[in-house]
Amino acid sequence: MNDTILYNKLSVLPEDLKSEVYQFIDTLLEKAKHSSNNKKPIFGCGKGVFVMHDDFDEPMVDFKEYT
Repeated sequence: MNDTILYNKLSVLPEDLKSEVYQFIDTLLEKAKHSSNNKKPIFGCGKGVFVMHDDFDEPMVDFKEYT
């Protein structure tokens, strides 16, 4: 989109609407700033977060009647 077209449309707006556009632009800039900070996780960064118990593969007592 051409900046000149945006400027021309903005210049014909009343002052109260220009203020709303200004606030909206600030919101968009904040959103863009946060989305650019998203980094991909590094392999192994969750090590130690989850614990697998030794009896993980054992049948559960609650389901004994179904086996």
